[in-house]
Amino acid sequence: MAGNPNLIGGGRLTRAEVSGDKRRFEGKKLNMWALLLRLWRYMGRNRILVILALILSLSSSLLSLYGPKLSGEAINAIELGAGKVDFDTVWRCATLMAIFYICASIFTYLLNAVMIRLSRSISKQMRHDVFENLTSLPVGFFDRYQTGDIISTITYDVDTVNQSLSSDMLQILQSVVTVTVSFIMMLTIAPKLILIFLITIPATFFFTRWLTTMVRPLFRRRSAKLGELNGFVEEMLNGQKTIRAYGREQEVLKRFDEKNDAAVDAYTVAEANGTITGPSVTFINNVSLSLVCIFGSLLFLKGEVRLGDLSSFIQYSRRFSGPINEIANIIAELQSAFAAAERVFMLIDAESEPADSADAEILTDVRGDVRMENVDFSYDPGKPIIKNLNFHAEPGSLTAIVGPTGAGKTTIINLLMRFYDVDGGTIYVDGKDIRHLTRSSLRKAFTMVLQDTWLFHGTIFDNIAYGKPGATRAEVEAAARAAHIHSYISRLPQGYDTILSDNGSSISKGQKQMLTIARAMLLDAHMLILDEATSNVDTRTEQHIQAAMRELMKDKTCFVIAHRLSTIRSADHILVLDGGQVVEQGTHDSLMAQNGVYRKLYESQFDAVT
Repeated sequence: MAGNPNLIGGGRLTRAEVSGDKRRFEGKKLNMWALLLRLWRYMGRNRILVILALILSLSSSLLSLYGPKLSGEAINAIELGAGKVDFDTVWRCATLMAIFYICASIFTYLLNAVMIRLSRSISKQMRHDVFENLTSLPVGFFDRYQTGDIISTITYDVDTVNQSLSSDMLQILQSVVTVTVSFIMMLTIAPKLILIFLITIPATFFFTRWLTTMVRPLFRRRSAKLGELNGFVEEMLNGQKTIRAYGREQEVLKRFDEKNDAAVDAYTVAEANGTITGPSVTFINNVSLSLVCIFGSLLFLKGEVRLGDLSSFIQYSRRFSGPINEIANIIAELQSAFAAAERVFMLIDAESEPADSADAEILTDVRGDVRMENVDFSYDPGKPIIKNLNFHAEPGSLTAIVGPTGAGKTTIINLLMRFYDVDGGTIYVDGKDIRHLTRSSLRKAFTMVLQDTWLFHGTIFDNIAYGKPGATRAEVEAAARAAHIHSYISRLPQGYDTILSDNGSSISKGQKQMLTIARAMLLDAHMLILDEATSNVDTRTEQHIQAAMRELMKDKTCFVIAHRLSTIRSADHILVLDGGQVVEQGTHDSLMAQNGVYRKLYESQFDAVT
């Protein structure tokens, strides 16, 4: 996967990529300048705050940097040997220093407040952009990447970038001003001593640049390992019951320790290498200061500089080298922030679902006539899942799709909903090629009830009415009655106002399934898809639901995927898939009479039950 230009940040995800195992997302790596440019664009959305920050930073730095100049003047007001002191000059300089330093402190406080607000605004916008793009990504993207890794990027990585913007970027901003002003002041005081920095500054520059190229991949690896750890934790927490049922606690703990150790090791290696910079640059700066003192003393003895000027130069030299040292100290943090920003921008840059074609029209007045003609499809090139598929579902009919595992049943639903596009052939809805329909209108024409139920934090009423904003209480209750869940809801203390949390963990799987069926019944869609929709309910409830659904879904085209063939005996049409092809089709009785694949499947289930 590494180095593939068709991943996030590059081109569109290939089917081979979305059909594989879940793993951490990777994509085209962005260099430092590209990352800085992207971050600057985010800052540019808050121009007023940025301008205010620049003004406060410049004011604070200039006021504090004038202090060494005043200090030198105060020292020069003392006549060496004569013991004479110009106290007026000393008091004037001391008073101005106090005023300037107090004002600088106030401006620095205001600057911190502005930068915190700016970074929070950027963090908010960045999370919004990430989540907005996630809602537009193809379904296959989430088949490919771990949920925990994505969550880690939205939370940890965005926070890392935010922390860098609120502290590191502020520090760099002030450092640039400090270095520039200090250099100018030193140049006006003792130009000859500036020559010392012609050695120390290049040494610092080349050393930090070399270390940066070495450290950044380590911080990228650190973020990746943390994402893997979060993905594993999310996966294991969702499977707690299964883990306990199979007694695999120690095995899970062992795997967690391995991933935790890998994350800690990656963190330690990155931080250990990143912290080399600070002490090394400090050493170079101390050598610089020593040289300034030595050569400055010689110039003083020769009468080329006064003592006060030499004192000012030394202070400015420390101000000059101090920011360079500070920048070196935060290089490790910046590398961490760049690695985090890289992952964030990879998600933001992940290519959305392809846009509708230019001639796409909105599907209206849906009748529910569905036809597949010579349809071919594969997730991986050269490994066909669907081959030359043909069938016709008339409006208002119930079509059941059955077959062994891997036959392509769920893939047909993915193609009907245009989660994927066909490789060959055509799918028609009401005589229109679905590739020339808008995805939104096509998907709104369907209602889906899946085996994997999804409930969100909210009331039962909100969960049932999810697909129909503005639904009345009477409509919701009617749908719940049809799904045989109304009596259960009525017995709850808060009834339909009962709050569901953690994906409805407080209710049974069968009850969750019936809530999602009630949600589907409420919608005014003309086509219905049921993917093992009754797999989590008992036989009696299943019979009630089947009868109610047949009554409620009259004049609507229904597609049912079922492994339990007893649930689709009354289907108008049954498609039997095997190896991606329709090998048999007809009613239950006609298929049983053919004594083929369907009969074998049916009798094998009957034998298993008996």
